[in-house]
Amino acid sequence: MLDEALTTVFRAPMRLRAAGRTDTGVHATGQVAHVDVPPPALPHAYPRSSRAGETEFEPLVRRLGRFLPTDVRVLDIARAPAGFDARFSALRRHYVYRLSTAPYGVEPQQARYITAWPRPLDVDAMTVASRDLLGLHDFAGFCRHRPNATTIRDLQRLDWSRDGDLITAHVSADAFCWQMVRSLVGALLAVGEHRRLVSWCRELLTATSRSSDYAAAPAQGLTLVGVDYPPDDQLEARNLVTRDLRTR
Repeated sequence: MLDEALTTVFRAPMRLRAAGRTDTGVHATGQVAHVDVPPPALPHAYPRSSRAGETEFEPLVRRLGRFLPTDVRVLDIARAPAGFDARFSALRRHYVYRLSTAPYGVEPQQARYITAWPRPLDVDAMTVASRDLLGLHDFAGFCRHRPNATTIRDLQRLDWSRDGDLITAHVSADAFCWQMVRSLVGALLAVGEHRRLVSWCRELLTATSRSSDYAAAPAQGLTLVGVDYPPDDQLEARNLVTRDLRTR
């Protein structure tokens, strides 16, 4: 979709590389991506005439908006510093998962972004269980298998808050493996419903493959909200660290 729009604008084949993949139905308000534009194609980014006060790439943002569907927007464009890679330069990714325990479910305007949960949840129990998962671990018990992919991750934040019927999880890590956030949330929901003990999630860290004892949380409640990067002079070093495959 974005590749096609960029290819149309630059009149040359383009391939976008994002900071992280999202499952079908998952949202992103803080996604970061980069594209390598051949120098001969760069002039196509600029219109023949520009509006007063516009930044360098505002015309390109506006043009892409005309090619993309209404549920996909490019918010900003900038020149990437030397050594920048949207995926491998990232220090951490931030996700938010939202649920509603309201008896009516979720208001229509928010139904795409919040998961309706029909049963009461003990947020205090979920919070205690979440603490056991923080740190550098092998999260094989929380990840769908991908060949030759590591499941060792540094989980830096996993906490819960409640505002009336709205329950929100904030999840941050240096990286996430396939369905890891949804699996973490799904396992913790089992604790919140008192179907599992608080200590059960800690036991899942010893698993060597994705557990079938719980279901991943639905996709629509999950949103990628931000990606952090190091200073420009540390990008190359970060790329090397990220590309180094972790093992047990």
